Amino acid sequence: MSSNNASRHRNSAHAPGEGWRAAVALAAAWWYRLVRQCQAALHPKDPERGDVPGWVMITLMSAILVAGLLLLVQPALERLFESAIEQVQP
Repeated sequence: MSSNNASRHRNSAHAPGEGWRAAVALAAAWWYRLVRQCQAALHPKDPERGDVPGWVMITLMSAILVAGLLLLVQPALERLFESAIEQVQP
């Protein structure tokens, strides 16, 4: 191989270690993005977004209250419904 061909071959081929540089750059970009997402999750920009456990607790307490009231008034509601149906004439 002449020196001209050798230099042309060297310039057209990837330099040794270039694949590692690309892999390291890719890993660094992935790591940077992961850290930024974790920071964004830990420190939200809008602190007034709401409290998820709070609304879950309110919903659960409301459902328990409705179920409890239904147990207490169910016999009265059944009697009211039956008397209303008896008053309907065919």
